[in-house]
Amino acid sequence: MPIRYPKPLLPGDRVAVTSPSSGVDKDLRARLDVAVETVEARGYEVVVGRCMDGSGHVSAPAAERAAELTELLTDPAVRAVVPPWGGETAVDLLPLLDWDRIRAAEPTWLVGFSDMSTILTPLTLLTGVATLHGNNLMDTPYLVPDGLHSWLDLVAMPEGSRFAQTPPGRYRADGWVDYRTHPDVRELVLDAAGSWTRLDGEGDVDVSGRLIGGCIETLCNVTGTPYADVPAFARAHAPEGLLVYVEASGDDAYTICRNLHGMRLAGFFDSANAVLVGRTSAPDSRTLTQHEAVLDALGPLGIPIVADVECGHVPPYLPLVNGALARLVHTPTHHELVQTLA
Repeated sequence: MPIRYPKPLLPGDRVAVTSPSSGVDKDLRARLDVAVETVEARGYEVVVGRCMDGSGHVSAPAAERAAELTELLTDPAVRAVVPPWGGETAVDLLPLLDWDRIRAAEPTWLVGFSDMSTILTPLTLLTGVATLHGNNLMDTPYLVPDGLHSWLDLVAMPEGSRFAQTPPGRYRADGWVDYRTHPDVRELVLDAAGSWTRLDGEGDVDVSGRLIGGCIETLCNVTGTPYADVPAFARAHAPEGLLVYVEASGDDAYTICRNLHGMRLAGFFDSANAVLVGRTSAPDSRTLTQHEAVLDALGPLGIPIVADVECGHVPPYLPLVNGALARLVHTPTHHELVQTLA
């Protein structure tokens, strides 16, 4: 069964902003304005939804957030939906979204990462519609380093497009910019050197499969439920196998190790031809590093594991399309991920 891709965005198309998880504090609204202006500069109309309150850990009651997200994903006038950022408990939306209505609608791009994985990944798994694991709206104004793309580039690509991304060789190690004091920041200071790392051994990697994955801390809570049945998705949409990507937001290595073991036991990696692991600033534990945690849990799979990919909570951002056919190449001299919207 083929993956369904949203139509490419054209100038004049509408992009909707809503917060399925955490909203935006009043003192961060200036950054939100800058981010909206960045999208508008691409020629799109931007509308901001009702569920944006940043005074608590969620932007509105679950029923209201679910209704607004369902409304936006099924509105034929909306071509993409992007949150300001992730949050903590988007999981409460899963039983409240109108999945039948979303499945029947013309596909719309849903963008984001972090807690948005809780929605993005199930949407692709349950409907066969591609979603975009990429930088959230508040990070969109940053200039994109050489070798990478913005989510704004990807949503404008027609079905069948093929594009490559390579690591820029540098990343940001000294924390996040405070948008309260620097709302208009666009320069992403990459202050540390580093590229992709093979964890499971040596030798060249050249492997293909359909992309699926997201944030470990959020997806571990739905793996094995009807909202994250990766084996069923692989049977229906990925006879060629999967390229699974995971990334740790902030949990220590012991916790990440336990979570990945649980995901493996629940079948999340059963059809994986390789695993990509996002670079993380999450802490090591007393006797276990983050890399060792991944190897402890996923080493038994016996497949290539490539870490320090720019698909997590450490900038810059390498957007990944859930459902896209991808080819991973990793040699001592060349690292590349090629995605095809097919």
